[in-house]
Amino acid sequence: MLKLRTQKNWLSLILTTGLLLSSVSWSSNAETDNKGLEIAKERKARDKGWGDSESTSLMILRNAQGDESVREMRIQALEVQGDGDKGLTIFDQPRDVKGSAFLNFSHINEPDDQWLYLPALKRVKRIASRNKSGPFMGSEFAYEDLASFEVAKYTYNYLRDETVNGELCWVVESIPTDRYSGYSKQIVWIDQSEYRVQKIEFYDRKKALLKTLTFDDYKLYLDKYWRAHKMTMTNHQTGKSTDMIAKEIKFRVGLTESDFNQNSLRRAR
Repeated sequence: MLKLRTQKNWLSLILTTGLLLSSVSWSSNAETDNKGLEIAKERKARDKGWGDSESTSLMILRNAQGDESVREMRIQALEVQGDGDKGLTIFDQPRDVKGSAFLNFSHINEPDDQWLYLPALKRVKRIASRNKSGPFMGSEFAYEDLASFEVAKYTYNYLRDETVNGELCWVVESIPTDRYSGYSKQIVWIDQSEYRVQKIEFYDRKKALLKTLTFDDYKLYLDKYWRAHKMTMTNHQTGKSTDMIAKEIKFRVGLTESDFNQNSLRRAR
């Protein structure tokens, strides 16, 4: 009888210990998930209120052999209250892409709307949701990379602290909620001083590392908004890369909703 009672006590102890360990593990996971989400929310909150902007930029495409081609473009952006931002990219040089234009309406809780105008075809082409993982104008940036960052588009897991570019960063795993995303996850390095993104690793649908995006030459605008003047997307599977270099950025230039529609694509000059 004593032996049976002792066995029951041991069994009870094992079950209790297991439940406690499970509870601690669940609590730890919940805390890291919440920390990742809170970091993402603060990142977004610090970039609200800029209104509209316009920049002149270079896109440098580089193949696996290191050969380069350069494109000149203008990028206009409009902050939208209660929804994602709107963006218009207009290519000015060289001649083979001059007049091409890309219009993006980012959304918070639904798929983004995107259109591309190619002068040679003289028509506006809508980018379907399932095609947004495709390359943008032959670059290493995908169409989905050009949408504004919205917190609800991902779920988050805080991973660790790590130093990148001399900045102590939070490392956060971001998993897209869009089933048509070309990525299984992103690993994002966000600096703890200003909540600026320093680096992003993109993993393909097979969970293999696909691309890395690095951010350099940050400048402060309106005493609040940080913008990287150089972004480099490197494709580890092809050896190709693309630089996006902002030569000049101006804020609050007077852009309105009427500057961002399909007619503005055709008017692009």
